[in-house]
Amino acid sequence: MKEVTIYTDGACSGNPGPGGWGAILEYRGHEKELSGGAAETTNNRMELTGVIRALEQLKEPCRVCLYSDSKYVIDALSLGWAVRWRANGWRKADKKPALNVDLWEQLLALTAQHEMEYHWVKGHAENPKNNRCDELAVAESRKFLTGSSN
Repeated sequence: MKEVTIYTDGACSGNPGPGGWGAILEYRGHEKELSGGAAETTNNRMELTGVIRALEQLKEPCRVCLYSDSKYVIDALSLGWAVRWRANGWRKADKKPALNVDLWEQLLALTAQHEMEYHWVKGHAENPKNNRCDELAVAESRKFLTGSSN
């Protein structure tokens, strides 16, 4: 089974507001950078989208080490929260509706195809790959700011 390392990050200028996501996939010494954004979104939606877009790149089941500075993403996946939300009709333990159900449905379908390992990293700290993902995400979010030439 191929081993792939994925780093992701999301950014939002305002919450909601213009946002972006960035991802880096590593396989056998090769790296691929991905990024995108949306004019009106939230930080959590961008965090989720980065992971989804990265996993969509994989053409076969892989052993994936995912690194993200999003506790929302890492905890919901590694602690099984998102699976429980789905089993409970997309209700959280406090009976409130889960947010971003459309993205969680996509993400759970993708993670089910792979052997996943989750790692939370401190944001804006000493992880160069996470910092690069942040740069990609912020650059994408800026494309949506008024007066931007991009």
